[in-house]
Amino acid sequence: MLSDFFTLLIDVSTTVTKDGAAAVAATAGEVAAATGEAAAPASGGLNPIIMIAVWAAVIGLFYFFSIRPQSKKEKQLKELQSSIKAGDNVITTSGFYGKVMDVGEDCFIIEFGTNRGVRIPVRKSDIVGIKTPNINSNAVRTAESH
Repeated sequence: MLSDFFTLLIDVSTTVTKDGAAAVAATAGEVAAATGEAAAPASGGLNPIIMIAVWAAVIGLFYFFSIRPQSKKEKQLKELQSSIKAGDNVITTSGFYGKVMDVGEDCFIIEFGTNRGVRIPVRKSDIVGIKTPNINSNAVRTAESH
């Protein structure tokens, strides 16, 4: 019953004509015909061209604030990884520092540790930077004495 009432409010509008009688019309066109006025245009939302422009702007903003910086960063990382040569100190994605001993096609042979005896092949994509560790010389001596 309540839903019928809301349907009545939405679908039917009541107007008063010039002679004072109530006229019930189902559409805006019938209301206008009953009152002798011009029919009001139906509002169907925004203009489709405006909606396309809004979506294009949203996609453009998404590209410039999300996709473009990411691809720029990836390009810089690839250039860095291709410029690494033997003798460079590097840092891996896991946070290990090492010295590049040999460069292969898809991996580096990196020497890890203070005793410089541990050489491990590491994928080129796992190198995130050329960086020398900031090691306190006292800490190295303490680690070697134990």
